[in-house]
Amino acid sequence: MENNKDILYYDGQCPLCSREMSILAKMKSDDLNLVDIHQLSAGEAPPRDQLLEVLHLKTGDGQWVTGVDASVRAWSSTRMGWLWKILKLPLISPVAELVYSIWAKRRYEKLYGKTNTSA
Repeated sequence: MENNKDILYYDGQCPLCSREMSILAKMKSDDLNLVDIHQLSAGEAPPRDQLLEVLHLKTGDGQWVTGVDASVRAWSSTRMGWLWKILKLPLISPVAELVYSIWAKRRYEKLYGKTNTSA
C-alpha cells in the first residue's frame, strides 16, 4: 500500500461493519484503503484486540485517528464527506463521541467478550 494513502482498519467479522465498508468501498476515492483487521499479519499494525475495540485509521502521513474521527476522515474521501463532518461540530461532537464509545464497547463485548480498556 502506498504511504500517502489513508488506511482504515475495520472488523470484517462484524456484520454491520462489513456492510458499512461495502458501501464505503463503492463511494471512496483512491486516497483511502480499507483493510480487514483479520487479514493482517502480526506487526503490521497495533495489536488486533486494540484495533477491534474501536475503529482505527492511519493517515497518509503516519498519524493514527480513532473512533468518530476515523469515521469522519474515512467518509471524507467520498462525495458525502461533508455530511459526516457534522459529527465534529462543537455541540454534536461530545454526543457523537459518547454514543460511539458505548456502541463500540457493546459491539466488541457481543462479538469477542469483555474489552481490555474501559470506555
